[in-house]
Amino acid sequence: MAVRHRLIKRPPEAVWAVLEDASRYSDWVVGTSSSRLKDGDWPKTGSTLEYTVHLGPRTAAGETVVRLYDPPRCLELEAKSGALGTARIAIEVRPWGDETLVVVDEHPLRGPGGLMHNSVVDALLQLRHRAMLRRLAEVVEGEAG
Repeated sequence: MAVRHRLIKRPPEAVWAVLEDASRYSDWVVGTSSSRLKDGDWPKTGSTLEYTVHLGPRTAAGETVVRLYDPPRCLELEAKSGALGTARIAIEVRPWGDETLVVVDEHPLRGPGGLMHNSVVDALLQLRHRAMLRRLAEVVEGEAG
């Protein structure tokens, strides 16, 4: 199970301000080098971002669709990565005193990623989530200073 959490030293409103800013997506999502709004009013349900991933000299494009927007508690996304398939990414935002506990839960959903889902894939997702939550904390906490 690819679930990871991090305590961010800012209130939930500060975390939501970053999650709701489409222009900041590539600042905290590991692997994306740029992002842009494709459809809708991010992050309302049904809205879509396009993103670019650089893998060495190669680039790939994908998109992320908001499947559930329930502020101030939850944002659920479906990341579409072309031939690799899709993944469900749930981001839960919990007040924790004056701080915020952010919980990320990601699982392959469709395509080869879903068919090959195993403990090795989960371990790789754990590494990605650790970096992603660190980056999210840096962005959110950095805006306080």
